[in-house]
Amino acid sequence: MTQNTAPEDLGAPVSYLVLKDGTAVYDRSGAQVGTVDHVLADEPANLFHGLLIKTGDGHRFAAGDQVDGLYEHGVIVAEPAARLATPSADTPAGLAENRATGLKRAWDWLIQPK
Repeated sequence: MTQNTAPEDLGAPVSYLVLKDGTAVYDRSGAQVGTVDHVLADEPANLFHGLLIKTGDGHRFAAGDQVDGLYEHGVIVAEPAARLATPSADTPAGLAENRATGLKRAWDWLIQPK
């Protein structure tokens, strides 16, 4: 059983446009999943693809429809880290188009020279 580590007050809701890298990410049970490594979005089109999350087991991708809330001091995702997609060069078959697009963007961001 995972202990609930989420702070009681995550602060006010925020837009993906101002969400900071390093913000803590929690699943619905309150267990910390990791931290935001990068927000994946098409800002000109105002389209939020999801979050690249840094976990103890590597990076995971939470698609926009898997994000329950963005707040000043934390993010809540619908799935535990183990159930979130792992970015890779090969996108799994059968994913909805928005998840496949976001997962591809997550992989592209991870492999780009920094």
